[in-house]
Amino acid sequence: MKQTETGASELIPLLPDVDSLECQSSRGASVSGAVFNICTTMVGAGIMSIPASVKVLGIIPGFVVIFMIAFLVEVTVEFLLRYTQSGKATTYAGLMAESFGSFGSLSVQICVMVTNLGCLIIYLIIIGDVLCGIQTGGTLHLGLLQEWFGIQWWNSRAYVILFVVLFVVLPLVLLPHMKSLRHTSAISILLAVLFIAISSAMAIYALWKGKTQKLRLLPDFANQVSIFDLFTTVPVLVTGFGFHVNIHPIRGELGRPSDMSSAVRISLAVCIAIYFSIGFFGYLLFGDSIMADMLVNFDQNSDSAVDELLFAKKPVLARDTPRFAILTCALLAVTYIFAIAIPNIWYFFQFLGSTTVVSLSFIFPGAIVLRDVHGISTRKDKIMAILVIIVAIVTSMIAITTNLWSS
Repeated sequence: MKQTETGASELIPLLPDVDSLECQSSRGASVSGAVFNICTTMVGAGIMSIPASVKVLGIIPGFVVIFMIAFLVEVTVEFLLRYTQSGKATTYAGLMAESFGSFGSLSVQICVMVTNLGCLIIYLIIIGDVLCGIQTGGTLHLGLLQEWFGIQWWNSRAYVILFVVLFVVLPLVLLPHMKSLRHTSAISILLAVLFIAISSAMAIYALWKGKTQKLRLLPDFANQVSIFDLFTTVPVLVTGFGFHVNIHPIRGELGRPSDMSSAVRISLAVCIAIYFSIGFFGYLLFGDSIMADMLVNFDQNSDSAVDELLFAKKPVLARDTPRFAILTCALLAVTYIFAIAIPNIWYFFQFLGSTTVVSLSFIFPGAIVLRDVHGISTRKDKIMAILVIIVAIVTSMIAITTNLWSS
């Protein structure tokens, strides 16, 4: 761990292996590898709620909003890359520390911590939906275990998620180095692509048989949707495109850091295609019955930020096994409790996308440009930064207010 001039600590991503990092810096990663890593970061649990977002927005506005968010993400990533090149920081927290001191670094660490915990909760909820089902609006969607073995005490949501946490998630999160998860990451992106391919094939087959649902090109203002409901979809999409925390480690592995901009543009283009495809085909397949977690519709009827924040002066976490195990188990217990208490991923997407993710993706990069500690921001940059911050804050406030009012 090294210290910045402002005194904020900068850590290379989660529990690094020093030897592996030296090897990476000597040979450098390719642009295609960077694209894969970025896409892996973006294409995750968010794809499950995109069809529900398209249902609210309609097909045409859905594509427009996806494209606009991707454009703003590219702008803010460019801000971060430019200031990284001009300064000495090698992490997002270090970059904020250069502009806002320890307060800026602390803000990033808190947002990363909350975002990662929220995403883990979302994954546990999705696993619960698939295995145990969910009841919404008086309709019971059976999970795989209930369909296979009937409704039993041992295949209830609490017991199944507890089993997954103890025997699947815990062994993975106890691995002390990110390189140990490289095969798991590859499998995850493969499964996401497979899910998209299966959903698309099912929708095309249903279209061929004339069994698809009626689609709306525009929002249904006459019956179901208000203008404020449209803003509730933005946090879901913002969460899907959020990868700003991984910019620095991915850039650091490139043979030429200047290639990062090209890798980002390619990745965003790929993810725009993926997100719109799953949104369109998912909505085409299930219509207005689409759930916040699309997997529910497929039933029989149809990081290191926490340790850096709490133990800044302790030895590197990878070398302190007891602290690592205790911290990991405590965080896993918290995610399990929330996954059981609030079994709806829409609420978590709304919370994360309206608070921590929007801060990491838009507000913090815009603030860095406006602070301009290196004196490199142009008038155009500052105008764009102001617009990005205003749009982020206004849409988030409307989304939060609308959700609180409707609940």
